[in-house]
Amino acid sequence: MSSDPWGRVDETGTVYVRTAEGEEVVGSWQAGTPEEALAYFERKYEGLVVEIGLLEKRVKTTDLSAKDAQTAIEHIRHQVDEHHVVGDLAALSARLDKLAESVESRREERKAQKAKQADEARSAKEALVTEAEELAQSEQWRAAGERLRALVDTWKGLPRLDRKSDDELWHRFSHARSAFSKRRKAHFAQLDAQREDARKAKERLVAEAEALQNSSDWGATAARYRELMADWKAAGRAQREHEDDLWNRFRGAQDVFFAARSEVFAERDAEQTENLKLKEELAGEAEKLLPVTDLKAARAAFRAVNERWEAIGHVPRDARPKVEGRMQAVERAIQEAEEAEWRRTNPEARARAAGLTGQLQDAVEKLRKQIDAARAAGNDAKADKLAKELEGRQALLDQALKGLQEFGG
Repeated sequence: MSSDPWGRVDETGTVYVRTAEGEEVVGSWQAGTPEEALAYFERKYEGLVVEIGLLEKRVKTTDLSAKDAQTAIEHIRHQVDEHHVVGDLAALSARLDKLAESVESRREERKAQKAKQADEARSAKEALVTEAEELAQSEQWRAAGERLRALVDTWKGLPRLDRKSDDELWHRFSHARSAFSKRRKAHFAQLDAQREDARKAKERLVAEAEALQNSSDWGATAARYRELMADWKAAGRAQREHEDDLWNRFRGAQDVFFAARSEVFAERDAEQTENLKLKEELAGEAEKLLPVTDLKAARAAFRAVNERWEAIGHVPRDARPKVEGRMQAVERAIQEAEEAEWRRTNPEARARAAGLTGQLQDAVEKLRKQIDAARAAGNDAKADKLAKELEGRQALLDQALKGLQEFGG
């Protein structure tokens, strides 16, 4: 019979393993010595030790699921329980128990982690749904559309929840996207309709602009083009493929008209500038007639200058007041000379002036005598009153004498 601390072989070749509960039959060995029998079953024990060590390592360092780990543990435990090996079976059972506890602990950790991830995923999806529902009301069509597409990508990257919760949230999320798409589609359909209306309106404006481009009614046509431009701006934008072509035609028609008008106005401005030079020369010639010394000669000379003036065409509008003012000043001076000459040579007017002067002289002389008489009589109050009246009559007399002098009297 042969034995070691964990087993023995009896004289019949039966192999035993020692356990806390007593010896258990491992198997029978008839092919060799008892030592070989013990060595064989000890190697089988070492195999279990290695297998448990590998499983411990897998549990610790890989993502082996709790279910698979538990299955592997039960498989090894079954082999230990069958005690077909020789060795410290209690130690193996203890290691398996510890490993099972580790697997269970890990399973609970993963369960808690999974629950946490589920809560985080739920919160994240609820936040996506809330943002999508807010974006569904937006009119920032491009930005909101891009953001909704980004939210879909984010959603796809999140873990699934339980079917009911996930389906409910996805339904809200999908509904928000659909609502936005529907509103955007309606908006652009309306925009397309407006752009089509704008295209038709601008076609009419272009047609009128092209019809006016050869007009020579400069003022009225320019005013109409300003009205057409206001109508153009009010019409809104047409479709992109039409807008530029319509504008080029519209602007081109205006350019034809305004280029022709500018050419005509340039010729007119050059002519008016030359007219201004001629009128300035005539104004200078007229101003040499002042002061008037020979009324008849001055009148004839001015008439001749004015005839030449009238024969000259228009001058630039901003220069007109100054040059015409010079001629008008000369004309007024000649008119004033004529009026002075008329007053001087008019017999009736001279007679009236002389008569008035004589009456005033008589009145002044009479007042002086009355003043002297009042003072001689000692009536100073009457004398003072008459003296004030004398002052007024004397002033009138002085004025009348001055007027009479204008008649050469």
